[in-house]
Amino acid sequence: MKLFIHKVLNWEYWPFGVVYFPIFFLWVYYSIKAKTIFFFNAANPKIKNGGFMNESKIEIYDLIPQQYYPKTSIIRERTPIEAVLKEFNESNFNFPLILKPDTGLRGNGVKKVVNLEELKEYHAKADFDFLIQDVIPFENEVGIFYVKLPNEAKGKITGIVSKEYLIVEGDGVSTIEQLIKQTPRFEFQLKALQKEYKNKLLKVLLKGEKMNLVPYGNHARGAKFIDSSHLISEKLTNVIENISANISEFYFGRFDIMYNTFDELENGENFSIVELNGSGSEPTHIYDPKHSIFFAWKELARHIGYIYKIGKHNNDNGFKFLGYKEGMKEYHEHIECLSKIIKV
Repeated sequence: MKLFIHKVLNWEYWPFGVVYFPIFFLWVYYSIKAKTIFFFNAANPKIKNGGFMNESKIEIYDLIPQQYYPKTSIIRERTPIEAVLKEFNESNFNFPLILKPDTGLRGNGVKKVVNLEELKEYHAKADFDFLIQDVIPFENEVGIFYVKLPNEAKGKITGIVSKEYLIVEGDGVSTIEQLIKQTPRFEFQLKALQKEYKNKLLKVLLKGEKMNLVPYGNHARGAKFIDSSHLISEKLTNVIENISANISEFYFGRFDIMYNTFDELENGENFSIVELNGSGSEPTHIYDPKHSIFFAWKELARHIGYIYKIGKHNNDNGFKFLGYKEGMKEYHEHIECLSKIIKV
């Protein structure tokens, strides 16, 4: 009952359909103007479906200059384990590693593996393409939302979200599971954590000892999102602009970035791109617990407006919107892929 009340009182935990219900009518409005519900594909012409659905992460990484993201290899569905191990060795990977679906959503199927057995176990369950990726050696993470109208010389940052990981701190008495239950945000993840850690949750941490149970900043996996849009600066905008200028026809999306210190990030030093999300990106600073649902709706409406304006401009200049038949085909493929990922 405690968790239920917490969920009701905090909109960030409401079902997707409830949060987005008013936005549906705005989408209908823009769809009528564009004469297609799939106008989002024209927001980023070089990314499949604009990065809204059924897009390939490896294809997006391939658009980004290699120095900005960690070493990454793709393992295609039904690749024999022998070929996976060959790729592991030839690419000089070392544990720990991050494994994640090539097509994903909200952190589903993302896993940190620390040895060969865990890699083999993930491979055995994965009936989809997945990525092997080096762990980024920085502890801090932000999501930086970037928007650029095609007829403008320079884009802008429209929001920044900082992320606090699901980290428990020992008191010398409580088990990890008991520590998890002390915070509703963490307790929502208990079933998933029990599945992953099993009996390890019965361990008692020393007083002051910390354990990061989910080493990636995903809201659906227990991370706390904090609106840090006050950190937008000319220096940071220039860093993001320099990256974006090297990504062909990229106009709308969110850079998820890990970094050492924010000063270094502003100077373009000691950071790495975790992912670049396209027109399906949310302005995730809305999930800061201090924000109301009305603030969230305002920001979602603002960013959907950008998608339409960018897409309309590109469409007027010859890039075709996705047709209904093709769009529904892509949608069903996306749903089918997600259904496989959720089982991992």
